[in-house]
Parts: sequence; structure tokens; C-alpha cells
Amino acid sequence: MNHEAPIYEDAFGIGWLDFNLSNVLMMFVASLIVFILGAAATRNMKRYPKGFQNFMEWLIDFIKGIIGSNMDWRTGRLFLPLGLTLFAYIFVANMLGVVTNGVVGHTLWWKSPTADPGITLTLATLVVVLSHYYGVKLRGGKEYAKGFVRPLPFLLPFKIIEEFSNTLTLGLRLYGNIYAGEILLSLLVGLATTGFGGFIGAAVPMVAWMGFSTFIGFIQAFIFVMLTMVYMSHKVSEDH
Repeated sequence: MNHEAPIYEDAFGIGWLDFNLSNVLMMFVASLIVFILGAAATRNMKRYPKGFQNFMEWLIDFIKGIIGSNMDWRTGRLFLPLGLTLFAYIFVANMLGVVTNGVVGHTLWWKSPTADPGITLTLATLVVVLSHYYGVKLRGGKEYAKGFVRPLPFLLPFKIIEEFSNTLTLGLRLYGNIYAGEILLSLLVGLATTGFGGFIGAAVPMVAWMGFSTFIGFIQAFIFVMLTMVYMSHKVSEDH
């Protein structure tokens, strides 16, 4: 359990700039998998889809449903690529640590990148920053700024605090669920390596937990995209 992270310190000669090489590797792997799946699903598109193209079209309709439940489609269609990319990336990232954990010596290389709070909080910050960007772009700076003092001006400090709390809860919720799942899987793997009895005792719980972790990974990707669209709707819709 006491695995170390492969840290590259003082990158580019900058004393405060350190990189977790495991995070870099796993973000690249997750991005590559999403790219390959997207390319495979759209390589030979047909009028009457079947197979993987059919699944991809179902996924697009699923994301459209999430968007449509939060804002009108005329505005929300702008966020379809964002929602689809976020869902696919987060789900794949969640699943990487369910498949296996890769440890070399005492260094943990292979894990879910979303089991790191730095990555999930960065994703959350990206979402919140984008919500402000599109709020200004679609409503205009003056009208957007008025939203912080409506319906009463004294609510301004609370709305500013809300932006920080949204960022924290969005990122830490994803991190907490995925990290906890990986910890339990690691404990079960450790039990399975203690001998034949440990293997028998851990086999069934491990399979069951992997299945449950897959469900949790899907739900967390869904929640992240749903809240993303809620935040976007609050910033770009006139009735919020």
C-alpha cells in the first residue's frame, strides 16, 4: 500500500515545477484510448448504423439528453462536443485503475488518473472557467456581471464563494469515489497474494467490487457531465 509516485522534480530547471510521471502517463493513455475509440466509431459511417457506430450514436443521444434536461437545445448544442469528450475521457480514466494497478518496485505507475485530486480539480476548474467564458460570450459582459447581484446585491459575496465551492465539490467528489475504489481493490489484491486461502477469500469480493467499480465509474462520469451542464446553464441561460 505504501507506493511512491514517480515525481520528476524541478522540471525545465524551475524549482517549484514538479511532474507526477504516473499522472502524465495515465492521462496520455486515457486520451489515446478515447481518440482511438472515437476514430474507430466514425471511420466507416453508414446511413443505418450498427455495431460500434450504433453505440456511439446512442452515447451522443445520451449526452444530448443530459444537455436538454438543463437548457434549451438551441443554446445547449454548443456544449455537445464538450459533454461527449468529458464523459468518454472520465469514464475511460475511471476504468484504467479498475483493470489493474501497475507497480514497479515500490513505484505506482498504472492507476486511474482520476484517483489524483490534482487532475480532478483541474478538470473542475476547466469546467468552471469555461462556464464563465461562455456566459460572457453568449450574454455579454454587462448582462453576465448583473447575474452576480441578482436578485439582491448583498448576495455577491455568497455567489463568489459558490464558484469556489462548486469547483471543490465537482473535483473532490470524482476523486474521492475513484480513489476509495482503488484502495479497496489494492487491499483485496494484497489479500489474494497471501496464499491459497487468501486468494480464495479475495477472488469473489474482488470480481464483485470490480463490477461495482465499473458502475461507479459510469455514474461518476455521468454526474460530472450533468453538473457541468448545470453550471453552464446557470451562466448562459437568461432565466437563471
